[in-house]
Amino acid sequence: MRTTAQKSTTAAGAVGFLVVMELGSGILQGWLNPLFSSIGEHYGVSAASLNWISASYLLSTVLVVPLLSKLGDIHGHKRILMIATAIVAAASVLVAFAPNYELFLLGRAIQAPLAVFLPLEFAIVHQRDSARSGRSIGRLVAALTLGATIGGLLSGIVLDVVDSLSITLLLPAIFMALCLPGIAIFVKESPLRSKGRVDYLGALLLGGGLAALLGGASNLSAWPPMGTAIAMLAGVALLVAWVMSARRIEHPLVNLNMLLRGGLGLPIIVAFLYGAQMFGAQAPISVYLRSDPATVGFGFGAAASAAGTMLSIMALAAFLGASLSDRVARALGGPRSVALGGVLSAVAYVFMILAPGSLVTFAVWLVIVGVGAGLVSGTLPMLVVQRAAADSVGIASGLYNTARTAAGGVAGALFALLMAALATPTTAGPGAATELSFHAVWWICAGLSILFAVVVLFIRPAKPTPPSVAASADADALEPVN
Repeated sequence: MRTTAQKSTTAAGAVGFLVVMELGSGILQGWLNPLFSSIGEHYGVSAASLNWISASYLLSTVLVVPLLSKLGDIHGHKRILMIATAIVAAASVLVAFAPNYELFLLGRAIQAPLAVFLPLEFAIVHQRDSARSGRSIGRLVAALTLGATIGGLLSGIVLDVVDSLSITLLLPAIFMALCLPGIAIFVKESPLRSKGRVDYLGALLLGGGLAALLGGASNLSAWPPMGTAIAMLAGVALLVAWVMSARRIEHPLVNLNMLLRGGLGLPIIVAFLYGAQMFGAQAPISVYLRSDPATVGFGFGAAASAAGTMLSIMALAAFLGASLSDRVARALGGPRSVALGGVLSAVAYVFMILAPGSLVTFAVWLVIVGVGAGLVSGTLPMLVVQRAAADSVGIASGLYNTARTAAGGVAGALFALLMAALATPTTAGPGAATELSFHAVWWICAGLSILFAVVVLFIRPAKPTPPSVAASADADALEPVN
């Protein structure tokens, strides 16, 4: 029998490895962003076609994340994490050596299990040490944020040094492959299992509905109006069919009672609102930084490297906020910590509109946005985990991740349409962006931040687990399941 100290050390070691793994996951997620132009040149595709690099991955995640999260609840989170890691490693090899752009996009879509790492890790750390899971979740989110920053800065440097796109794209595959023995050695299987079988029909209806709805919304400006309308209507129909199916079967993919009466509905809504403002604002901020005030009358005319540095500063601020999120949540309470993050972001967006100032001043507002985002992303998952049934932490975390990502995709498309509508017509073709268009996006982001800051305060405290059950679960969670 191991002592409590030995068990705690084992749990801490597992968390430490998962933090390293999530750092690598973040690096992979940020790895492709600086390489888009090189990928376009390598495959001879247009700038418009490069949008499918992100779209193929995004649409695939809404299909696979709920399914893999549920499989983790049923068959073990460690087991599914290893399978997901192996798939991402293999897909990364295909991305690196794809002979044409179509196979490259296929590999990018197959990389989608990368998005389920975090939900599975949330379940693992919560079941192994629920008392410290808030701190562990904050560290995992912080590592993901830091990794994405490092990946965005490092991949361009690697490409310049090795002068080979394939070798540059292969490095994440090597890291993912090295993670497999690490998971096998350091991570113990989660002890609790969800009963029943996998609702594959529910997974198909939910994933297909979200993909169709998101695909239509994300291509509002690119597809014919009839095409987007058909896609979005098909998405709604599939989601209605999913709800009807989930009410009729004994073990649905998502227990609707868990959402409607179990306290998970509001946290998922908050995640949707948060994802919309966080992801939706990224592209406009980047474009605004590079806009030349001498030509268009606004912006800072920053070079690509300077703009990248500014965005990295914002990401590092998010890393700081996520690192501090557990302490802030313990001091204020989880919902108030999320609300504080929303208020900070809203204030920063307003100052970006009213007092953009110099590049240094604007950097201050970006830091405040980043800290607010870090507080939310480090605390909100814990509110989800605390309200999930003990054997359904994976699927609950997967829904949180999917809601956040899907909202970002929809917001990005809608913001692009809004900015196009507010553009100034030109004789050269596309309309010229106006300062009003950027302000409109940031006013909306400020409003979304205030909205989720208010909504989160209505989240009821999580129901405490009976002491005998909690003690038994915590004790069992520190023992491996063979």
